[in-house]
Amino acid sequence: MKNPSKTAGLASVRRRFDMTGRTVLITGGAGLLGTKHAEAVAELGGIPVLLDLQGDAAVQRAEAIARAWRCKSLGLPCDIRRPESITEALEKVLAAFGRVDALINNAANNPKVESGSTSASHWSRFEHFPLTAWEEDLAVGLTGAFLCSQIVGREMAKRGRGVILNIASDLALIGPDQRIYRKPGLPDEQQPCKPVTYSVVKSGLIGLTRYLATYWAANGVRVNAICPGGVQTTQDPDFVQRLANLIPLGRMAEPDEYKAAIAFLVSDASSYMTGSVLVIDGGRTCW
Repeated sequence: MKNPSKTAGLASVRRRFDMTGRTVLITGGAGLLGTKHAEAVAELGGIPVLLDLQGDAAVQRAEAIARAWRCKSLGLPCDIRRPESITEALEKVLAAFGRVDALINNAANNPKVESGSTSASHWSRFEHFPLTAWEEDLAVGLTGAFLCSQIVGREMAKRGRGVILNIASDLALIGPDQRIYRKPGLPDEQQPCKPVTYSVVKSGLIGLTRYLATYWAANGVRVNAICPGGVQTTQDPDFVQRLANLIPLGRMAEPDEYKAAIAFLVSDASSYMTGSVLVIDGGRTCW
């Protein structure tokens, strides 16, 4: 015979992860990790809403998720640099589902180190970093998160319940090791670097997290951040190995490895957690 207390405990844990009928807005929803965040929400029974500047891609990803998980899902074009675009998207979500329960601030500009890529050239060095790139990266990654939190968070605060999750990075906690980005044969002044804006944006998101966690605590809105490490996709094998050498687990993350953490942080499973930073980086920041 089963122990009733143990059965009740297990059911309670499952209920805390259950997001049936809850609506979660995800910025940068058409991207690799944005789509994975949406899948995590869908698997828990929630309704993922993918917001992206690439509206057609957001719609396609949402439709694919709806088919795969037999759930409701919505893709919407949204320019998070513009308050009126966020407000319009929110109004559509409220009209469709009547509520918004969580916001995942995921969107960011981030030059990728793809195999054979020359996109991160000498312009990425601090001495040459363009003001236009600085302004654009902050507009998307930090100002966009501020505006989405302001507009969507206000709606959740009115309801007395909600969650904001900011996607930061291990590079919000440590400086980038620029040696892993070096290209053979280039002089030092032309070596590519991780741009300064990436560190500034991701560090700023942690500050925004702590500010909002205390600001809206009395309104039932919890605010946390996650600091993931790099995800292995199509990067140059030499780069992957150099980065893996900095990580105690000896590898980069798989694309699916953050989904359980997202599920925890946007559901009631983390109901006594706010203002916190969850680090999932294979141990990199331990060294």
